[in-house]
Amino acid sequence: MEIAIGLLAIAATVLAGAWLADRIGVPAPLVLILVGILGSYLPFVPEVALSPEVVLLGVLPPLLYAAAIQTSLVDFRANRGAILGLSVGLVLFTAVGVGAFLHWLLGIPFAVAFALGAVVAPPDAVAATAVGRQIGLPRSLVSILEGESLVNDATALVALRTALAAAGLAASASGEVTAGGVVLDFVWASLGGVAIGLAVAALIEIVRRRISRDATFDTVLSFMAPFLAYVPAELLHASGVIAVVAAGLTLGHRSPRTQPGASRISEKINWSSIQFLLENSVFLLIGLQVFYVVDRARGSDLTTAQIVAAALGTLGVVLVLRPLWVFPYRYITTRLRHPEETIRWSYPAVISWAGMRGVVTLAGALLLPLATPERDVLVLIAVVVTVGTLLLQGTTLPALARRLGVRGPDPREDVLQAATVLQAASKAGLEVLAEEPDVGEPTRELLETRSHDRVNQMWEQLGRRDADTAETPSEQYRRVRMRMIDAERAEVLRMRDEGQADHEVLRTVLSALDLEETILDRIDNQSARLDEEVRLPPQVSESGCVHLADAGSCLVPRTPEGCEECLRDGTTWVHLRLCLTCGHVGCCDSSVGKHADRHYDETGHPVMRSIEPGESWRWCYVDELLG
Repeated sequence: MEIAIGLLAIAATVLAGAWLADRIGVPAPLVLILVGILGSYLPFVPEVALSPEVVLLGVLPPLLYAAAIQTSLVDFRANRGAILGLSVGLVLFTAVGVGAFLHWLLGIPFAVAFALGAVVAPPDAVAATAVGRQIGLPRSLVSILEGESLVNDATALVALRTALAAAGLAASASGEVTAGGVVLDFVWASLGGVAIGLAVAALIEIVRRRISRDATFDTVLSFMAPFLAYVPAELLHASGVIAVVAAGLTLGHRSPRTQPGASRISEKINWSSIQFLLENSVFLLIGLQVFYVVDRARGSDLTTAQIVAAALGTLGVVLVLRPLWVFPYRYITTRLRHPEETIRWSYPAVISWAGMRGVVTLAGALLLPLATPERDVLVLIAVVVTVGTLLLQGTTLPALARRLGVRGPDPREDVLQAATVLQAASKAGLEVLAEEPDVGEPTRELLETRSHDRVNQMWEQLGRRDADTAETPSEQYRRVRMRMIDAERAEVLRMRDEGQADHEVLRTVLSALDLEETILDRIDNQSARLDEEVRLPPQVSESGCVHLADAGSCLVPRTPEGCEECLRDGTTWVHLRLCLTCGHVGCCDSSVGKHADRHYDETGHPVMRSIEPGESWRWCYVDELLG
């Protein structure tokens, strides 16, 4: 009963802490670690023992997998140089630096000091991405931080295992560690982990294709995936971390081809819930260790001054070593690959300050054998580094990013790209429809209309609107359809309460209404976020289109007050488009007249641009490309 009460208390605290963090605009890990620290000093809060086995086997694999399936394999490959430099080079550089500092200050064997250096070297996957996404860092930076934190745990754990063997503290240590053995150990850990992860991913894909396409079956199989990768890899002395990451990246990349839509939705929802609970619980538990770790360190033969100097000094070394690696590495790699490129130092500065430690640091410290010299002090140092980086870097990183002008993606640019992708996808679908000979005309018209409506719905989200602006067709549809869904659901519930239909039938109808409501609600939330954002106009890279290259960026509109034909005919428009050949102003496809498209059909003028406030994108009708 005490365990059940404890788990409920942790879950309730996590929910309350996350709610508070959302209200005050602070990343949840920072709030929860502070709550945990305060809770550890309250007499009625019992000690919550956090064993390394629970963290490394029960917490780390699902957290890594949940992050990996959401990480872009394409972005990971594109940034592999930076990721490997941080996840391998920087981890070893930090481990050596911390080891040298503690060996000098405390006089402990270098192998033991290096072991703690390996423990505190890897930044945390959860902390980096949670803070990075909350403050709105550019996606390229978030991709690098995600990739680093997914892989660096493997480097740290291999380095820790090697250091303990060299110090004679490992279970099967001979005390003889050679450079060749270390290299072979690292190579096998890496390549073996990748091979096992890819094999597990292939096995899961075979099961998905040949055994079941049921969403529930698929979700349970997904829950097994991180452990199917981690356990065999660890048993074979490869890296379980790398195996989980390889499996997650592969399955996430291939899931649109191997899983039906219902399975992907179910998997995403369930993993989001697990990730939310696990990652926030971890930071709460880290805070809850503080009092007991400090209390045990008091039994050391070292003086209080030495312990404080070692803890704060290690924190300082960790903070300093990261930029000492990042800036030269960035300079050298840029000069080697692109000698003429101007280096943007704001990005390396943000990466240098985004080194928050977390669960692996604490678990690694607890892995130190009981015979380790000054073990309690070393565990305290690891906790100080974890808490210190989370609080110091986590609270100041947003201000640094703003000061350096490092901003996240413009939501309107996201919508612009989404609209072009959806338009290309819609075109491919319509081409397939045109090849279907047996489709009746009413069905064909319905499919074409729905395809065009989906594209127009995305384009309509662009353009600034104020309170006096009329609803777009899509907004009007969502508003009325949401009211209809409420009425439909109320009627279904009435029939359920009166026993007029079978429960399974009613549940199917309610599920369909819920899914439609979710889609409409998501679009509403995105539109609201676009209206709240005050950003620079969306910047779109040139596409290489000849027509876009020949067209200017602007032209004096013939009718700056509105659509030429709508003004003539007395109709209304949604958004306005300017022909960059003759200055004609027409209305968009969501408008009744679709006069911009009609103008192109009549004249063949290839390029138009938006003249909505804050928008500067152009569109080539011929090549169907943005510029």
